[in-house]
Amino acid sequence: MSFLELEGKTIVVTGVANRKSVAFFTGKALAEAGAEVVYVVRSEQRREELTKRLDPAPIYVCDVEREEEIEALRETLAERHPELHGLVHSIAFADYAAAPPTFQAVSRKHFLQAVDVSCYSLVRLTHAVEELLQDGSSVVTISISDTQMAAENYGFMAPAKAALESAVVFLAKSFAGREIRFNSVKAGPLKTSASAGIPGYLESYLFAEACTFRGRGVATREVADTAVFLLSPRSGGINGQGLVVDAGMGHNYFDRAVVERATRLESPE
Repeated sequence: MSFLELEGKTIVVTGVANRKSVAFFTGKALAEAGAEVVYVVRSEQRREELTKRLDPAPIYVCDVEREEEIEALRETLAERHPELHGLVHSIAFADYAAAPPTFQAVSRKHFLQAVDVSCYSLVRLTHAVEELLQDGSSVVTISISDTQMAAENYGFMAPAKAALESAVVFLAKSFAGREIRFNSVKAGPLKTSASAGIPGYLESYLFAEACTFRGRGVATREVADTAVFLLSPRSGGINGQGLVVDAGMGHNYFDRAVVERATRLESPE
């Protein structure tokens, strides 16, 4: 038995979009640790695209905005994987193409969609597999390093992630009797395809990278490794928490070089 004690455990990993996804790295790390990984993706097209990369792991389709697909997923998992030991929730979406110039102008439709996909999906999926999760299981979701930072370009996704953080605590309380744990990995800016869809993300990423203690941004694998630790029995004392993985960014905004770069005046001609 390895240190993580994940051999033979069945873990459901949701949200793989491509090989740059946090979910992709998490699934690979789980498989390396000896776990049986079951993947859930959003569409049949995505399943076809990922089949070769994730083979021989099973891949199921579920669009979390469709109640009937969540129910179908529950039935499939109950039939083929009746004992689950963990769930990775790596699902988020905001329609930035429809993002207004100011936060207060966001439409009800797009705000609620972001909350539905990014937060409520964790609640709904957990309820769907509640009877399959074994006592002592672990559920991990992927969040952001700081939901209180008013990053204009991130916009209405930040409140959705704040709701997600709160949901983690309430779920931890609800499942406390069975010692099923809920935690989040609060990741700093990453180089993922999903992040690339955020307006002005490159500039934000470069600033965040400059603010880290090491001067190097967070790697997706580092976030995935933290998720794997939280899924393992070795993190048994951690529950209802958000673990920040940002390479020190949140403590280093006043780094001398960053301040000098921001306040430097152009020399007169």
